[in-house]
Amino acid sequence: MTLIKSISGIRGTIGGQVGDNLTPVDAVKFASAYGTWIKQQVKVETGKVTVVIGRDARISGPMIHNLVMNTLIGLGIDVIDLGLSTTPTVEIAVPLEKAQGGIILTASHNPKQWNALKLLNHKGEFLSGADGAQILAIAEAEAFDFSEVDDLGTVTVNDAYMDIHIDEVLQLPLVDAEAVAKRKFKVVVDAVNSSGGIIIPSLLEQMGVEVVKLYCEPNGHFPHNPEPLKEHLGDICELVVREKADFGIVVDPDVDRLAFISNDGEMFGEEYTLVAVADYVLSKTPGNTVSNLSSSRALRDITTKHNGSYQASAVGEVNVVELMKSTNAIIGGEGNGGIIYPELHYGRDSLVGVALFLTYLANQEHTVAQLRASYPQYYMSKNKIELTLTLDVDAILEAMSKKYQHEDISTIDGVKIDFPTEWVHLRKSNTEPIIRIYTEAPTQAEADALAFRIIDEIKAVAGL
Repeated sequence: MTLIKSISGIRGTIGGQVGDNLTPVDAVKFASAYGTWIKQQVKVETGKVTVVIGRDARISGPMIHNLVMNTLIGLGIDVIDLGLSTTPTVEIAVPLEKAQGGIILTASHNPKQWNALKLLNHKGEFLSGADGAQILAIAEAEAFDFSEVDDLGTVTVNDAYMDIHIDEVLQLPLVDAEAVAKRKFKVVVDAVNSSGGIIIPSLLEQMGVEVVKLYCEPNGHFPHNPEPLKEHLGDICELVVREKADFGIVVDPDVDRLAFISNDGEMFGEEYTLVAVADYVLSKTPGNTVSNLSSSRALRDITTKHNGSYQASAVGEVNVVELMKSTNAIIGGEGNGGIIYPELHYGRDSLVGVALFLTYLANQEHTVAQLRASYPQYYMSKNKIELTLTLDVDAILEAMSKKYQHEDISTIDGVKIDFPTEWVHLRKSNTEPIIRIYTEAPTQAEADALAFRIIDEIKAVAGL
């Protein structure tokens, strides 16, 4: 079963059987449900509703794009079509266009056979769990009412929003393009042949950075697994050293996750993307921070250093954003390389991360490798167990919680067990049919050992 319905949207593999995959029928069904829900939420005097649509460069993008767009038109909804775009770009466009919602067609870090509908509200933010449940109920009931011929929606094409997005980032008070340009940085960019191959080099060039492009042709043919993890990034690690670059930038297909490669060709660590950017932001504007339960303790340490308060949310961007708002956090995000900077918008945004990181780097003499070494040293092990129909995930998590009941345990999202010097987080993924097992410890060996121990214990509980 590769059709997943969650707070992250509707995600599945292309082809196969209706209801089990993201087929054309399923794309139309869920676009119809979303459009119906939007119309129910909005009271517009003219009776018209507007939705912004954009997509990443994956091969199935044009097909899904046309299906979704024409479904909304059939519901009498006007569409602003950004075409090839990024998730944060669409998020910014929704309020700027005073639209009632937005859809990004992307499966984010998933391989090329996947695609998805990421659904936004009128603020350009991901829907709440309650809103998502309403849409799923509408889809299940197929309670759609399409418009008559004189009331069909219209399409307005606007391909300027990637440039608008860059302009919005460059106007942020903590972004200093002049200081960056003076340093004459050289940066390698791996955009996994998606829309980041257009927007990230353009941002860098406007900040006076020399760009070396790697996999920046937006043709949707991913040259490696698009999740920005160390095991997938050998090419850029080698190229950074060969080019004597200051560092490397890696983004996923929809440009909401950001990872850096240090000047020595080693991973800066996607967990430390948020740590470094937060260190800069907090040094200029002290305040609170938020990340999710699966993110590094290093953000907590940096926040404490700047006399702020740190809190952890359930995994999922919408959960991070909700906690950021309630705690007035000035920066937050997720340890997977997602930067959320409310000064621009409440959404993970690689462009914001790149611009702030460059400004930070321009105002100190450290290399990227030296900067990384200056932070608290934690190491993570990220593992997963594929789900089968016979696995009772809730029973497994309950058993693990009971086994470690004398430790510091959080159950707001799966089970997180905090030991004195290390932790493990077990949860069912929102985006893939897997159980994620994340651990963190002072050394990689300790993080791996904890992960392997927990995996063995899970398998024993599950009878695997």
